Amino acid sequence: ALLYATFRRWDEAALIMATLPFALTGGVWLLYLLGYNQSVATGVGFIALAGVSAEFGVVMLIYLKSALAEHSDVESAVRAGALLRVRPKAMTVAVILAGLFPILVGTGTGSEVMSRIAAPMVGGMISSTVLTLGVIPALYALVKQWQLRRDSRSAQVPSAQEALGPSAAA
Repeated sequence: ALLYATFRRWDEAALIMATLPFALTGGVWLLYLLGYNQSVATGVGFIALAGVSAEFGVVMLIYLKSALAEHSDVESAVRAGALLRVRPKAMTVAVILAGLFPILVGTGTGSEVMSRIAAPMVGGMISSTVLTLGVIPALYALVKQWQLRRDSRSAQVPSAQEALGPSAAA
């Protein structure tokens, strides 16, 4: 509901919501590789990951929409919008991972809980990066091209009055 209130379009809200399973998958895989069980701590990590992933999706969508307003065709707009987002996304992920990795491998008091909070975030940030930079722009381009084709077809269909001709008016 909040995403719909932001964009006023169900398809764009659904596009951002569709990104969450991909980010969460990275967290699940890292938990599996580390041998961690699902717990309250890992649940907290997944909640934080979902928030960050949705934020990245919203920012990417905003970049794509602004690029679409500046370019004449969908492909060049998506390419330009996605390229503008590569460096900020890479730097954000690098900073987050640089902060979370020491928590993940740390030892000492509280490290058992903190590493389980950090694990979904680290795994999810890796898979979320691939998703946000690759899949969201591709899906956005497909949705926009489908909308343009649909709009052009509806503009070509004559109304019932036009189809019947001047004799229908009499």
